[in-house]
Amino acid sequence: MSTVLDHLVVAANSLDEGVRWCEATLGITPGPGGSHPLMGTHNRVFKIAGESFPNAYFEIIAIDPQAAPIGRARWFGLDTIGLATGPRLVHWVARTTSLDVDLAALRALDIDAGEAVAASRDTPSGRLQWRIAVRPDGRVLAGGALPTLIEWGACHPAASMPASGVMLRSLRLRGLAPEVVESLALKGIESATDPGPALTACLATPRGRVTLTS
Repeated sequence: MSTVLDHLVVAANSLDEGVRWCEATLGITPGPGGSHPLMGTHNRVFKIAGESFPNAYFEIIAIDPQAAPIGRARWFGLDTIGLATGPRLVHWVARTTSLDVDLAALRALDIDAGEAVAASRDTPSGRLQWRIAVRPDGRVLAGGALPTLIEWGACHPAASMPASGVMLRSLRLRGLAPEVVESLALKGIESATDPGPALTACLATPRGRVTLTS
């Protein structure tokens, strides 16, 4: 398989809290997002693309208090994740053009990365549609280092996002077995075996260099 970084995921107790965190930490106000009826969540997003990570973006996500009951676990572990200290980096999503094949390859390594589900959200530019792997229990694996895999439809959200002033410089993962890293064929992502957080993202921002950890 061949995957590339699609977006980073920061979880917050509420979108308002997430916006305040973004302004204080990264020095920008995140762009608009939308609602995910399938998962009972909503988000704010902005572009963090650069030469090493084309079309990458940043997602601040929270449970939508106005959403109808969904009858399933939410993605990214949002039902059980601890956010007592406020918003934090919890996960990342990798883009692929062969989702079903890639999930089968992970299953061959005894990794259940979830089943592909169809999702969508409306934007001023039209409806975004994608397929994404979600486990029935909603959990992320390897502390969030194993990416959720996504396969976009005709449009990618970053294509209509303006430059934000924030750029992803690097992403380091810890806790993935070498055969998993090899199978994912991750482009531009570092993988380490030394002790430390599962995710370490370094960004260039209006406030200077900012490092986020999971």
